Amino acid sequence: MISKDILKTVLADAREEVTKYKVIPREFLFEEYGNYVFTGIRRAGKSFLLYQHMQELLKIGTGWNQILYINFEDERLIGMVAPDLNSLLEIHLELYGKKPVLFLDEIQNIEGWEKFARRLADTGHKVYITGSNARMLSKDIQTTLGGRFVSIEVYPYSFKEFLIAKGVSYHEKMHMSTEAKARLMRQFEDYFFFGGFPEGVHFTVKRNYLTSIYQKVFLGDIIARNTISNSFALRVMFYKIAESVGRPLSFNRIANIVTATGAKVTTNTIINYIEYAKDAWLLLSIQNIEGKLVNKETNPKYYFLDNGLLNLFLLDGNTALLENLVAVSLIRKYGREDAVFYYHKNHEVDFYVPEASLAIQVCYKLDSSLNTYNREVDSLIKITKVLDCKKLVIVTKDQEQTLEVDGHTIEVIPIWRWLTA
Repeated sequence: MISKDILKTVLADAREEVTKYKVIPREFLFEEYGNYVFTGIRRAGKSFLLYQHMQELLKIGTGWNQILYINFEDERLIGMVAPDLNSLLEIHLELYGKKPVLFLDEIQNIEGWEKFARRLADTGHKVYITGSNARMLSKDIQTTLGGRFVSIEVYPYSFKEFLIAKGVSYHEKMHMSTEAKARLMRQFEDYFFFGGFPEGVHFTVKRNYLTSIYQKVFLGDIIARNTISNSFALRVMFYKIAESVGRPLSFNRIANIVTATGAKVTTNTIINYIEYAKDAWLLLSIQNIEGKLVNKETNPKYYFLDNGLLNLFLLDGNTALLENLVAVSLIRKYGREDAVFYYHKNHEVDFYVPEASLAIQVCYKLDSSLNTYNREVDSLIKITKVLDCKKLVIVTKDQEQTLEVDGHTIEVIPIWRWLTA
């Protein structure tokens, strides 16, 4: 059991941290009567959302006698178990005699946390929870929570949020001077190569920061949490997936590639490794909408949650970074599960979103001399014959035009403008 004196000190220190931290607000509306579970990769900004709401409450007159915040990543809480959680309520009632709004940060470290959270909701407490493991959205946990919580997936900054954090104003219809556009493009290049982790926005040297995030996810959220002994095979797997971003990749092929490096692994091991990486929010995947069930499950396309993390593995990866950025933006908007697909049957289309009747090709440079023009346009026209497609788009690095082909309109749009539309 963690002593109450330690818990009191941790709670007091946490209050100081929240009060002094300068938060850049993100666009999120906290419903007055909602309880929330925020999940996402480490350093995506989940804690900042809690800070944001606590600071909002403090501004309107809610005191710390009505707020309880604790971060379970605090090393003083190592060894804390589910029965200790109730001590938090006891301490708050002893000190203030009031029922608090609870903000429980990175609670996945406490096994059995969901039963405590369910009891809090059942007894009328307002509760905000964060966690860095996608298993927090599993059916078993959602069943335990009993529909009392709204699940929100938190990603690193979108490009719009990145611009706000950098103090750069932009809206789609504004007329930019040459200088203003140059400033915007400098910000985009930063975002394109180094991603949108909120704390890293103002770092001058970002690669070291991104490496520290990757190592924490790799060593802590994947290896330690799942007791993996073959870390070399896991590391090789991520390198090979990074090199193959944008291409369907079967479990068998990954296993064969990794084994060829001398790190012998089975297909089942690779399946487990990928699930662990998805649980830790390092990897995202999409399936072929035209594939049979087995093909859908075994030949997905993989993407990294943030361009900065993907870029750690690449030497000359502009094309992969472009498609990765489009993939993450679509998944952020439409959802991770059965919302964004690719199409492959005789020809391939990079992305298809049924909800929006949207087909997208990603092409770094659309050029008839390189045969990219005919390939990308023909694929979009062909998909209209088999799937409902009301909008056809080719996302490029910097080209922009509108094409009229066989009675269809195809919008060619640079990635930075597509992200800010």
